[in-house]
Amino acid sequence: MFDSDFGSRARSFMVRGVVVLALLAVIIKLGDMQIVNQMVYGKRSEDIVTRIMVQEPMRGKIFDRYGNVMVENDPAYSVSVVPSDFRSDEIAPLAALLKIDTTDIIRRIRIGERISPYFPVLVRPDISFRTFSSIEEHLNSFRGVYFDVEPKRVYVGKANAAHILGFTKEISEKQLETLGDYYKPGDIIGYTGLEASYETILRGEKGYRYLAVNARGQLMGEYDNGKDDVPSQEGSDLYLTVDDGLQALADSLLNGKRGAVVALDPNTGGVLAMASAPTFNPSVFSGYTTRSEWDSLVNNPDRPLFNRATMAALPAGSTFKMVLASAALQDSVINDNYTVDCTGGFLYGNRIFHCDLPQGHGIVNIIRAIQVSCNVFFYHLMLKVGFKRWTQFGRMYGFGQKTGIDLDHENPGILPSEEYFNQIFGKDKWTKGYLLSLAIGQGEVSVTPLQLACYVMSIANFGKYYQPHLVRYIYDRQTGKMYNTQYSERTIPIRKEVFDQIRHAMYLVVNGPGGTGFPARIPGIEVAGKTGTAQNPRGKDDAWFVAFAPFNHPRIALAVLVENSGYGAMHAAPIAKKLIEYYLNEDNPVPQEPSKGIVADAALR
Repeated sequence: MFDSDFGSRARSFMVRGVVVLALLAVIIKLGDMQIVNQMVYGKRSEDIVTRIMVQEPMRGKIFDRYGNVMVENDPAYSVSVVPSDFRSDEIAPLAALLKIDTTDIIRRIRIGERISPYFPVLVRPDISFRTFSSIEEHLNSFRGVYFDVEPKRVYVGKANAAHILGFTKEISEKQLETLGDYYKPGDIIGYTGLEASYETILRGEKGYRYLAVNARGQLMGEYDNGKDDVPSQEGSDLYLTVDDGLQALADSLLNGKRGAVVALDPNTGGVLAMASAPTFNPSVFSGYTTRSEWDSLVNNPDRPLFNRATMAALPAGSTFKMVLASAALQDSVINDNYTVDCTGGFLYGNRIFHCDLPQGHGIVNIIRAIQVSCNVFFYHLMLKVGFKRWTQFGRMYGFGQKTGIDLDHENPGILPSEEYFNQIFGKDKWTKGYLLSLAIGQGEVSVTPLQLACYVMSIANFGKYYQPHLVRYIYDRQTGKMYNTQYSERTIPIRKEVFDQIRHAMYLVVNGPGGTGFPARIPGIEVAGKTGTAQNPRGKDDAWFVAFAPFNHPRIALAVLVENSGYGAMHAAPIAKKLIEYYLNEDNPVPQEPSKGIVADAALR
């Protein structure tokens, strides 16, 4: 009995001893970890957290036809935060330093969290060096706040060219949902103009930096000495057909007006100038745009962001008369021996349709009718040609459809047809009286300045119609290759002798006796043109003028619109005169060819 009790007590003592020794070993190990090796293990815990910082690429530059830089980039500081590291009590002090509203930071963080709480979110682009210095001084007070240097768009050309170039702006929530995985909150994206339509070519490819961050969300430096970093790739450059000097002149001639200018190279369809007024300064959108700045442009009743050159669809007035003349001559409905006695009005039914000259133009044939812009002649002509052929010839010239220019927005306008009238008025609910207004470019027909420029280009070219375009070459900075952009062309099926007659009439508009376009005369330069004065229900008439020059070897074709100004001869033709005179007398009339040479043809857009 005694021996058995002793053995039990001995075994119990031994077990207790083993447990005590084990606990001592654990305590010693913990002590070693927490005290002796705290610096080593603490450093490891700090180093295991990484953050990915996006390196925004340099956006491609934009050059004019002579190689002059119109748009380039400048570096600018930006501030981002990582939602998972950033604390709510840091929002107010950061907003104060950045001079923005706290709700703006909260909104951006929430958008970023939906994508990834560990990915940096831009909270303020384009901060000043003073702001940068202030935040840097307080950087240890913030968790997950980072600086970066990002490119900022700078407009350095002579011309404003806002509606051609467009602008870049921070991506919207709606765009984030539709544009795929490339973009993240805070990214800058092309919003309008060439910046938008060539976004994927201009933007380049993002790079990535891996940063080491401690457990308190503070930056420790490059992760693994930057071995895993991916460098960004610069965007491609655009070389335009635009003449920066001519564009600057067009901008200035429209200053204080509402209207547009489109000038084309009739040998290629390249846009030499495209101006819209009122305009805006695209630099407003470079960097940080305040809500008040954005609202002042969007809510402006003059709509400065609206590109009238491609979007303003208005009655063309008498500039449209060559459509009807083309149909009549091509179909041999008349010849130049056919005449009408204009007494100042045309009675149709119980209504008199007036000519713009109350006493009338007397006996006129088709050449003289275009020259002096006789409405009565074209009232007669419309009834002889008919609605269907008028519509068909209007379509040949590109009306009622988009031109396909390489910009982001374009209005196709309206080219009425029998089907269109049946739809809006009802079948058999309209009469031929409706057609008389169409004959002189009034009524339901509407065109854009770009469409009219293409129309006069094709007349200058004896029917050759080139797709209008702004980009001539694309230079890929990654490959060092220059690409020639490709555009369509077609021939309007009208006989050369018809174009001979119409062109001769347009020459007399400017240079002949009684021609309505005499304000566009230029000594030493033969200009052909056509005036137009279109009724506008919102005020005074709209002034139009279309022209090409020189007459025998055209180098420029253009359309000018000045809204609510009055007669086309008085308000639009003088603008065209100055543009033609400048362009044809310019010191540098030969576009600069790429020094690297064209290595490929490609439709990169």
